[in-house]
Amino acid sequence: MEAQQLNLSSALLTLSVLADSGLEHYRGSFQNRAMYTPIAVSALTLIASVMGTMDRRPQRHAARDAIYGLAAATGLAGLLFHAYNVTKRPGGLSWLNLFYAAPIGAPGALVLAGLLGKGAERARRPAASRQEFGRALAAVTAAGLAGTALETALLHFRGAYHNPAMVLPVSVPPVAATLLGAAAITPGRRVGRLARWWLKLTALLGFAGVGFHAYGVSRNMGGWRNWSQNVLNGPPLPAPPSYTGLALAGLAALGLIDRRKSIDG
Repeated sequence: MEAQQLNLSSALLTLSVLADSGLEHYRGSFQNRAMYTPIAVSALTLIASVMGTMDRRPQRHAARDAIYGLAAATGLAGLLFHAYNVTKRPGGLSWLNLFYAAPIGAPGALVLAGLLGKGAERARRPAASRQEFGRALAAVTAAGLAGTALETALLHFRGAYHNPAMVLPVSVPPVAATLLGAAAITPGRRVGRLARWWLKLTALLGFAGVGFHAYGVSRNMGGWRNWSQNVLNGPPLPAPPSYTGLALAGLAALGLIDRRKSIDG
């Protein structure tokens, strides 16, 4: 069950990357041929993740595992490309360039999708071979939630938090990340229950964020009647579901931790 949940979380993250990078790189006119790479890799990873979600066999799938490794490597390369894009501009590492250059943390979602996908293949192995795996997965997911919230905080700061709801994705996920990390370090029924509650709230926030961003698009000149331009201008519709994907991964990590406790006990 946890393995399929991790495949689903990877699928949601990959779908977010595929749609977001497609829009952003199209807006950039694919000036660098390497801009096609995350689209191709994320499409391949999405197919692997969907197949993994439907696969109930307890064996690791070597081809899916390799694809997930490729996704993580591609995301890491993307982080370097985006960092270079920011620093090469006049002014270097400045607020203006962080606001309007290639989003420096965006490729991290593909790194996380690859890591969670590889985690899904690992979770298919017998329980005896998963020592500390649940805790490691919780740590990766907590770091992903914190990093995603940091990226959101930067872009919402650019938007001057003109809507009070813009505070939610920079406040709820960090709390979920903190509780998830605490549940991994000191497993307990109370902290685990709190972590699950906040992770579920984070998952709902991801879906609600699409609605808020759609409303933001409608407020641009011409609204949805001018969708071909306003969807590119943002706010980015595909970005919020990444919170849902990470929240599902966190819930899977808690499930693995609880299962290990029951086995050890």
